[in-house]
Formats: sequence, structure tokens, C-alpha cells
Amino acid sequence: MGRLFVVELVGKAYLCGFCKTPVALTDDLLYKSFVCDEGKAFFFRNVVNITFEAEEERRLTTGMHTVQDICCSCCVQSLGWKYVAAHNNNQKYKEGKFILIRSKIMEEGEQDFEAHAISSNGESEEVADNSSLEVHLSSSDGENA
Repeated sequence: MGRLFVVELVGKAYLCGFCKTPVALTDDLLYKSFVCDEGKAFFFRNVVNITFEAEEERRLTTGMHTVQDICCSCCVQSLGWKYVAAHNNNQKYKEGKFILIRSKIMEEGEQDFEAHAISSNGESEEVADNSSLEVHLSSSDGENA
């Protein structure tokens, strides 16, 4: 793997909530009213410092789309997806644009990142106080270390 070059943004930005890498300018935010399986999502005209997964067909609330999942180029956390193609004519405005999942990004200057933990039943739960997060290391045989 070669050197990692991070694009520095001029202006107020949204950051990866995991490693604080800038991923989008607030000026590139088009809509805040999107909702996805993981909750609120923001719709952007452009993003930076991301990597693309393979294209796939996905049925979303508004119909079938060809999308590519996007990840932070620094920490490789999944942040959302890119709309490659919309199969419905009334959804064509999304093509080439990006969804960033709100719970995975933070606005520059935000004091607390809205952390989410996965409960024992597999559902996402908001964690109000980041200091209450516990890390449990486990060995390969499934027992806690």
C-alpha cells in the first residue's frame, strides 16, 4: 500500500466520526431529511477522503438503485454510499451524489460525537455519554480476555 494522501478542506466540514478525517464541506450538503435503515442520513453533492466498494444493485425506499458503499480512506469505517444509477426517472437527480449516515459523521466543532453501540440483540443504541463505552477484547475461541 502506498502513501495515504488526505484532502484538507477549506471551510466548515463534516468529519468521519471515528477518526475525524474531513469527508465533506457543509456547503456540499444538499438535504438533511433522508432516512435509511441506520437512521438519519445526509445527502451530499461531493465527498472526499473516501474509498469505494464494488457497485451493487440495492432496493431502497425509493426503488432500485445501483450504489457503491463508501468508507473513510483513513480508518476504513463504512460511512454511507454513492448513487451510481437510479432506475426510476424521478430519482435520477441522485446519480453521482452521496449519502453519509448521520450517526457516522460529525460536524466540525461538534463537542460530542453521537456514539452508537450495538446491543446484545444486534440493534443500534445511542450512547449518551462516551465515557460509558466499554471495550471488551475477546480471544479467537470466543471467551472474553
